[in-house]
Amino acid sequence: MPEHDTAQRKSAAAPAGCGGHGAPAQRLSEALARIRERLGPVEGHETVAVREALGRVSYDDIAAPLDVPAHANSAMDGYALAGAALPAAGERAFPVAGTAWAGRPYCGAMADDACVRIMTGAPLPPGADTVVMQEDVRREGDSAVIGAGHRPGQHVRLAGEDLRAGATALTAGSLLRPAHLGLLASLGIAELRVRRRPRVAFFSTGDELEPIGRPLGEGQIHDSNRYTLWGMLKRLGVEVLDLGTVRDVEEELQHALSTAAARADVIITSGGVSVGEADFVTLTLRRMGEVGFWTVAMKPGRPIAFGRIGKAWLFGLPGNPVSAMATFYQVVQPALLQLMGIAEPDPPLLVRAVCRSRLKKSPGRREFQRGIMTPIGEGRYEVTSTGQQGSGILRSMTEANCFIVLPEESGRVEPGDEVLVQPFSALC
Repeated sequence: MPEHDTAQRKSAAAPAGCGGHGAPAQRLSEALARIRERLGPVEGHETVAVREALGRVSYDDIAAPLDVPAHANSAMDGYALAGAALPAAGERAFPVAGTAWAGRPYCGAMADDACVRIMTGAPLPPGADTVVMQEDVRREGDSAVIGAGHRPGQHVRLAGEDLRAGATALTAGSLLRPAHLGLLASLGIAELRVRRRPRVAFFSTGDELEPIGRPLGEGQIHDSNRYTLWGMLKRLGVEVLDLGTVRDVEEELQHALSTAAARADVIITSGGVSVGEADFVTLTLRRMGEVGFWTVAMKPGRPIAFGRIGKAWLFGLPGNPVSAMATFYQVVQPALLQLMGIAEPDPPLLVRAVCRSRLKKSPGRREFQRGIMTPIGEGRYEVTSTGQQGSGILRSMTEANCFIVLPEESGRVEPGDEVLVQPFSALC
């Protein structure tokens, strides 16, 4: 590695205005607000079939081309008749004129004092506006005997009850879930325009990192961050470009960042954002582009760089495995959802739970400790710590099912105290 003067390296590694471990760090909420102010959806769209649209973001408002349902139909298996003919007291026998099936409507004439056997989803026959479910009907030969207590219009789905033709069925910026696909299919829409996926390039930095499948040398470790980052990005549904591992050499880092900036909308690095002599990410970012901030008052994950190189946004994550995951979920994931063009992202899910462990914490930083939350009935939960909370203990993330979220102003937590937890199942 090229030799550099130590004093120059240390002063250069902490550019003015970016902060270091000794400088005040901004609150997480402030960092997220600064990111939101600067980011917008990536440009571009493509047309896909409905089945390929799951997890994508709609590009246009979509109007319903027809009423849903297209005709008044039965919500129950039973008997269709005119509501005006229902008995006010006692019972009345209605001749059964025929049967209406879903897909095979009854098209014959029906007298005012008659009824039609009808199945769920079948169109109401002419003259009928009410359905009496079969459990409330006594069949006597060719007649259906119906008692009092029913109201006109019951158990009927009206035409256009779900959507009227011309109404907005889907708004631009909707994250498409299974129900959206069903809605589009109900409208007869076979394909639609969706936003282009953000392209995210990522790599790890560090001379100590060795790919899996190779023997470890003295002082080396396997590069786990590339695999956790790949997994988190794939689950989020972005286009992923894995650029491998980059050594702690400024020239190599500059080349990697230039390559990533030319190919991607977002660059994510892990490692190299602290204040050590070989931590080049923030220094190089300042030389090649701009730095938005460097430190955030959160634990794990205080050193996290945000900036821009050319047209690509950059997030420099810490190298410790748990820190990299925590900062991705709390900082990078909301930014990527914004770049995806989601108009109204779901807010972070926070659940109240009774803590059964004693948790160490000093005021000043928002902490994300790893915990195991368990339901205790009636919509209530309890949570226990996974134990050691070191930022290098990746096992704590595999054993946990939630973050225990401790606000900046909070201190030590005692058993029995109520805390907020963020379930992992609510994270993409």
